[in-house]
Amino acid sequence: MFVMDSRLQQDSHVLGDFPLCRLLVSKDANYPWFILVPKRAGVSELFDLNQEDQAQLWKETTYLAEVLKSEFAADKMNVATLGNVVSQMHMHVIVRHKHDAAWPAPVWGKVPAVEYGPGQVEAIRLRLRDLLKSGYEEA
Repeated sequence: MFVMDSRLQQDSHVLGDFPLCRLLVSKDANYPWFILVPKRAGVSELFDLNQEDQAQLWKETTYLAEVLKSEFAADKMNVATLGNVVSQMHMHVIVRHKHDAAWPAPVWGKVPAVEYGPGQVEAIRLRLRDLLKSGYEEA
């Protein structure tokens, strides 16, 4: 049974679900920072997914990154699986701008996280609602 890691639950807001992945937004408002978590138990590495799920993960990641790049006018999209702190398989999809707090360095630990203000996560949810159509269901 799929259970999301407690650290992911603590550090993000659930936005919705794609066919394979749960879509989260990081609680760090410094960046439009999204996370895809495959809804599969016991998966810590990309290669732990079967071939069909691997293909679906790349499909969902690519689709999300393309939508975010356009919608947030990204200078660069950062897409990564690291798992050094949270071993559960998850894919970071981060919108980067040349003027963001960490540019051009990685976002991890560069500056303190900034909480979203009242209504900001809901605004992101609404912003993405009309853009994410390919099998996406809002939470």
